[in-house]
Amino acid sequence: MARVKTNVASREKKKKIMKMAKGYRGARSRSYKRAKEQVMKSLAYAYRDRRNRKRDFRRLWIARINAFVRSQGMTYSQFMGALKKAGIQLNRKVLANLSIESPETLSELLKLAKEQL
Repeated sequence: MARVKTNVASREKKKKIMKMAKGYRGARSRSYKRAKEQVMKSLAYAYRDRRNRKRDFRRLWIARINAFVRSQGMTYSQFMGALKKAGIQLNRKVLANLSIESPETLSELLKLAKEQL
């Protein structure tokens, strides 16, 4: 059987890792072993934080809606419950944008929600 040399494949593999590790500090951008460790860790963080970003944005939207609704004399949970009873199906992202960009529209929704209570 013919002998297989892996130089080309291993060089490509190392080049790929080193390219991904560009910009890291110290040995993490120069030493293959350290770079590989850090790239693996970085990819794990990226995977985890893509999910956490969704969580963080939802918290932000809820905080914005709550701040607006409390200034109008109602709580967030009462407001969301009343919207559900009224059959208004707007997600939190839209409601948070309304609280910033057009508070008068959200005030109208708040009046509708208060009628439901």
